Formats: sequence, C-alpha cells, structure tokens
Amino acid sequence: MTPFTDAQLRASFVNTSQRERAGIVLPGLDALRWTDLDYLGWRDRKQPQLGYVVADVDGSPVGVLLRQAEASTRSRPQCSWCDDVTLPNDVVFFGAKRGGRAGRNGDTVGALVCDEFQCSGNVRKLPPLAYPGFDREAARLKRIEALRSHVRAFALTIRDSA
Repeated sequence: MTPFTDAQLRASFVNTSQRERAGIVLPGLDALRWTDLDYLGWRDRKQPQLGYVVADVDGSPVGVLLRQAEASTRSRPQCSWCDDVTLPNDVVFFGAKRGGRAGRNGDTVGALVCDEFQCSGNVRKLPPLAYPGFDREAARLKRIEALRSHVRAFALTIRDSA
C-alpha cells in the first residue's frame, strides 16, 4: 500500500462530516509496515464501536468510517474481504453510511470483516496444501489480490453513491 500522511488520510474520508474527520484518532503511521498492508484499518481507542478503513484507489486514499453492529452473529461468519475460513480472529458486522446525498438520506452498506482488520496478515499466510502439486505461493498471491479488489470495491461503493 502507498504510504499516506496524516493530512491525506483525514481528507480521504468520504462518509464523514468535517467535525467527524477532525476527531479521528489516527494510528501511529511511522510504525506501520506499509508494504505488508493491502488497506489501512484500525479501531477507535476511545469509541471501540467505530472503525476506519482507508483503501488505496489508483494511488489516492479513500477512507470510510465504519460502525460495528450491536447484534452478534449466531454462527462463526467468514470475512467478506479476506475470505479466510480458518480465521484466528473474530469477524463482526460493520455498517457504513454511503457518501454524499445517499449517506445524508440514511443509506448504508454493510460488510462482515475481521474485527481488528487483520485481513492483510491473514491472506499472507501460505494456504494448506490442497492436493499434490498445488502452488501455495500462487494461491497466496491470488488471495492478496482478491483482498485488494474486495476492499477497493467496498470503498468505491461508499464513495460513488452520491
């Protein structure tokens, strides 16, 4: 993922007000390994029901404010972004207001996502050997590209719904 500055990240949020944008507590950007990230995702330390995701869309950041649903799922769901069926973490339902007029009218989009946005780490693990001759590295690279595509599509759905 392309490294972005604090100012770029704050300006990237497409479904927030200026006041919400100013109140975002950004993660420590200097400590991030940007090359190992397919998107930047974090939870708000002061308001744990809030999450933030920034996707790299053609070299520009597109940020989305997410809100975790209060209800829990009855069975163990699969993350809709990393598609991992052997997750070492929980998956929760997040909702996001659409950008522009649609969001102001109350339109939302939801997704089942790893609770602490661990998708980038999950897809980088080599998958188990499915059959003799299975190319595990090619499968891993395919999962990385699929994750990028899923997150990009989600961000564009939020951004382009005006």
